[in-house]
Amino acid sequence: MSIADVAVIGGGQAGLAAAQVARSGGLVPVVLDAAAGPGGSWPHYYDSLTLFSPARFSSLPGLPFPGDPDRYPLRDEVVDYLTAYAARLDAEVRHGRQVEQVTRSADGFTVSTTAGMAVQARAVVAATGGFGTPYRPALPGLDSFTGTVLHAADYREQTAFAGGRVIVVGAGNSAVQIAVELAAVARVTLSTRRPVRWQPQRYLGRDFHWWLARTGLDTARWAPRLTGGTVPVIDDGRYRAAVRAGRPDRRPLFDRLDGDAVIWADGTRERVDTLLLATGYRPELGYLASTGALDAAGVPLHDGGVSATVPGLGYVGLERQRSLASATLRGVGRDATHVLDVLARNRAEQAAAAR
Repeated sequence: MSIADVAVIGGGQAGLAAAQVARSGGLVPVVLDAAAGPGGSWPHYYDSLTLFSPARFSSLPGLPFPGDPDRYPLRDEVVDYLTAYAARLDAEVRHGRQVEQVTRSADGFTVSTTAGMAVQARAVVAATGGFGTPYRPALPGLDSFTGTVLHAADYREQTAFAGGRVIVVGAGNSAVQIAVELAAVARVTLSTRRPVRWQPQRYLGRDFHWWLARTGLDTARWAPRLTGGTVPVIDDGRYRAAVRAGRPDRRPLFDRLDGDAVIWADGTRERVDTLLLATGYRPELGYLASTGALDAAGVPLHDGGVSATVPGLGYVGLERQRSLASATLRGVGRDATHVLDVLARNRAEQAAAAR
């Protein structure tokens, strides 16, 4: 059994940031990552994925994103960056170690993996983020739909969809980016429950994220409430223009699916080849089920990333954990610093009380 000060579950951007912050604080972390290699979820995203934040705002603690700080990095650039970050990290990173269960012990936790490895740690940081499980909504007729159903997590590039009829469900950044890309080779509809909310990428010559940082909104804990739970689509003008031009067209969500067709609100029946669900993700935290850290729906009970029910347990990478940036490259470092500081302070207070 390995022994560590902190067991970090997940080796993507959140886990690497947590390990770096722990190491900087004099702690010995062990990172357990289910993936076979570095990069977290990034190697599995679609090929054309481009960050909506410039490189200067897309760094983890201690290592600036290389190259032109004002460019918008591509997926593979992010993978290369995370690979380099992991290589210089002064911490043990174990790939191919999927965590099966976390159990509480007298002096902390035992973290067990499916490969038979176990780590004894005084603290645990769950850094598998909020995007571990693709979310498939309960759309009427979805289970019996005879066309192809994909989640955005399964989409890579446009070639296989050429000439087809595609419905993309979702109103977020990925939904719009994928729908516009597919519309170059297929007949595509973006189907949404509510109108798309557009966020200009630049104001007065400055990127939107510069203004967020300048005004403090990027780190304000109350800022996520301003969006009403929806995510605006950050656009330099190309995506909105494409949708206005009908490539893709945007329609309200269909009434139901029937066989290989969608039934629109006006009763029109239309055959569809592919239904692509860009409907988001949910946290993958089943390994905490026996600890009392989750509610009945499997949602973590926490305050700013510190467990409200399990001392010594923290989270990094959850969507809107502390701010608008919490689940992003630019936000996980700040959240990791906060969480590890609070866990260390709580442990010191408990030790003092026990003396």
